[in-house]
Amino acid sequence: MKHIASIAALCAALLSAPPPALAQAANPNIVVILMDNLGYGELGVYGGGILRGAPTPRIDQLAAEGVRLTNFNVEAQCTPSRSALLTGRYSIRSGTYKVVGGGAPDGLTQWEVTLAELLSDRGYATGIWGKWHLGSNEERFPTHQGFDEWYGVARTYDEAMWSAADDTQDMWPAIGRNQGWDESIAPAPYILEARKGEPAHKVARLDLAARRTLDAQVANRAVDFIKRNAQANKPFFAYVPFSLVHMPTLPNPEFAGKTGNGSWADALAEMDHRTGQILDAIKAVGIEDNTVVIFASDNGGEATYPWQGANGPWRGSYFTAMEASLRAPFIMRWPGKTPPGRVSNEIVHITDLYTTLAHLAGAQVPQDRPIDGVDQLEFLEGKQEKSNREGFPAYVADRLSAVKWRNWKLHFIWQENMYDPPQTLPVAKGINLLTDLREEHDVLAQNSWIVRPMLKIVSDLKASLKQYPPIEAGTPDPYTPAK
Repeated sequence: MKHIASIAALCAALLSAPPPALAQAANPNIVVILMDNLGYGELGVYGGGILRGAPTPRIDQLAAEGVRLTNFNVEAQCTPSRSALLTGRYSIRSGTYKVVGGGAPDGLTQWEVTLAELLSDRGYATGIWGKWHLGSNEERFPTHQGFDEWYGVARTYDEAMWSAADDTQDMWPAIGRNQGWDESIAPAPYILEARKGEPAHKVARLDLAARRTLDAQVANRAVDFIKRNAQANKPFFAYVPFSLVHMPTLPNPEFAGKTGNGSWADALAEMDHRTGQILDAIKAVGIEDNTVVIFASDNGGEATYPWQGANGPWRGSYFTAMEASLRAPFIMRWPGKTPPGRVSNEIVHITDLYTTLAHLAGAQVPQDRPIDGVDQLEFLEGKQEKSNREGFPAYVADRLSAVKWRNWKLHFIWQENMYDPPQTLPVAKGINLLTDLREEHDVLAQNSWIVRPMLKIVSDLKASLKQYPPIEAGTPDPYTPAK
């Protein structure tokens, strides 16, 4: 009887254990949730939330479980930031320093080595759902740049507004109309789907109705990918560039009116919910402890009425070198690795994610080109207090507009708002970012000592660009760098 009882106990233990198929892979899974134009001051944990009409409990909890940065820096526009994330290189190097607007060729040349390619070579499954914005043509779609699967748009979400423009009513059907789009006048924007080795196919027109439901589709497909690969015990890289809260900031019909505080607040509530869907999927398949989750934004808040974003204490708008453009939310959770609830004001740049994520996956970054990202793994894990970066050059398009170093900034070109003309300053303007969050007071005369370390950042970059000439925007494939 005792022997039978032991067997029964063993059977019960085996039945209650996680299924072997869900055993965690040796390499950590990586999930990067990238919000679109989510300003610094939108989330509850960054001083927004209920002040913006909707609490953000799921994202706030994620921050409590991991590390949150208050000095995470991006590039000034969507395409440059996404390029920097996926290549570890300043966009001035890769010719992606302006927003991709269509036409051939645009976006990343195939010579660039993306993070997806590095991770794919390490045996990772790779997927992207949402905006690509790094190439408008088949040969430069994500599935030709290291991703196994993609669902989303090639360019940008505001193209959905074309469906409601008066001048296009006779060319492209608005909701409920049947006339066709005249492709000879402008290419109609579509939601696309593709798998590696196959051409992309059109799923639906990107009109205002499709725009409202896009993030639900993005979340559902990302969740399916996570579950599939967890069950197959295969490490994965899930890149989830959601559409929210990019203009036109429209909530899903299921969220319309939910907050009672207008469409923008409803969209903020939906964004928090979609993030929760991803987190719930990770937990449901039992891979939380072996999954790195990064939540960030590609840019500062929107600058166009009625979708303006909140950038917290920072002045200006995106498409500039003001802090409202450069500083974005950043949260990273890796259970057992990142200290829960840690907050740091050390400088980290979006290029650093490339090098850091390559390191934790055991991948080697390219050695035949400059990589601007620095490895921040030990800093993010709390093994050191200081970031491995002290500063960076801030480009707006192809203009070197400012440079940041520690808690200082030096402006060479002054532009507060994306709609203002950039003005080259006769003398650089020095800002102390600890005492002057609004960048209102030039203190260079009293602190001219900061010029030396800041200009060293500039001179080092210029020397590198001379040794490794940047790729010109619009360069076709195949591209071979000059020797």
